Amino acid sequence: MAPADTGVMTTTLHITLITETFPPEINGVANTLGRLCDGLRARGHQVELVRPRQVGDEQLGSDDELLLCRGWPLPGYPGLQWGQSSMHKLLRRWKRHRPDVLYIATEGPLGLSALRAARRLGISVVSGFHTNFQQYTSQYGLGLLTRLLTHYLRWFHNRSTLTLVPSISQRLELERRHFERLALLSRGVDSQLFHPAKRLQSLREQWGLAENDIAVIHVGRLAPEKNTGLLRRSFDALKAAYPQRTIKLIVVGDGPQRVVLEKELPEAIFCGSQRGEALASHYASGDLFLFPSLTETFGNVVLEALASGLGVVSYDMAAAAQHIRHGYNGVLAMPGDEEAFCEAAVWLLEKEETLRCVRLNARQHASRQGWAAIIEQFEGQLRGACVGEVVVPNAPIVP
Repeated sequence: MAPADTGVMTTTLHITLITETFPPEINGVANTLGRLCDGLRARGHQVELVRPRQVGDEQLGSDDELLLCRGWPLPGYPGLQWGQSSMHKLLRRWKRHRPDVLYIATEGPLGLSALRAARRLGISVVSGFHTNFQQYTSQYGLGLLTRLLTHYLRWFHNRSTLTLVPSISQRLELERRHFERLALLSRGVDSQLFHPAKRLQSLREQWGLAENDIAVIHVGRLAPEKNTGLLRRSFDALKAAYPQRTIKLIVVGDGPQRVVLEKELPEAIFCGSQRGEALASHYASGDLFLFPSLTETFGNVVLEALASGLGVVSYDMAAAAQHIRHGYNGVLAMPGDEEAFCEAAVWLLEKEETLRCVRLNARQHASRQGWAAIIEQFEGQLRGACVGEVVVPNAPIVP
């Protein structure tokens, strides 16, 4: 007897992923793309990666799964770069080995050349909105460029078959700005790597903390767009509210703001960039997690902190809005309300039982947010783009 027709396509796809950042670079976009790429390959698909050369690529050449191009350093961001426009190289390659679908993750010169080449060849394109570049301009004194950059991003993404956004709040924001054909693709977390069991008393002792002392952790890129100035205010509020307790601020990450922050926060311990098991131990060895950013499309670190069993303090947006119930598995403040943000952090330490319950609930919730379902959804969205059956599940909020 012939097997029943399930109606589900099982053919493998030739997927090309274009990005200007990828592991081992340390940022949320690179981490997400590494997970998606590995997940698609594990499901049997051919994944071709197009990216700029990185340090350590000297011995690598292009092959069926990797095409390297030149990159330009990003001012103020060591280790990050724009990819050089490579339209003619991409046209030659894709005429010989035509992909079924492209996923363009970044909108720089490399992403733009991929979009133009794909449109010329009639290849379906799915794009990802990973970074709020249009919000960054005002942080760097370039507010006049915000409207121009928003116009370019809208033009770019509206020329793809589908644009994937990581959070509901991000989708609403883009709909207000007349971005079209938006669909949600959230993020997962490795809850075995990020786990409360990775807590190290030896690391806490290095920080000068005893068992009942409080480690307030921040993990992320140290840059103006991350609203790092609120770290000082909220930390000062915690010390003022609990002068009898030993509370230390632990900052994990690097970036152009680090030197300034080290001067503004002389009592803080700066640990630099961490990855893998070391990063997991830094998370788990903390107690509170402060995340003051207002420019996130998602914020992978929120899920990592929840999985590590920390009491997370965040604004009610992006990943926090999707995964935190205020007072249950974390605490939230209305975006931009710095006083409420500080009060939320103080409330978490008001009673020992409150913090204990919040941390247990945080771990329980995050342990259910794996990558497998995200990768399966991503595969379905790519398949839909290939056959012209893209489904945008909800009508735009704004006409």
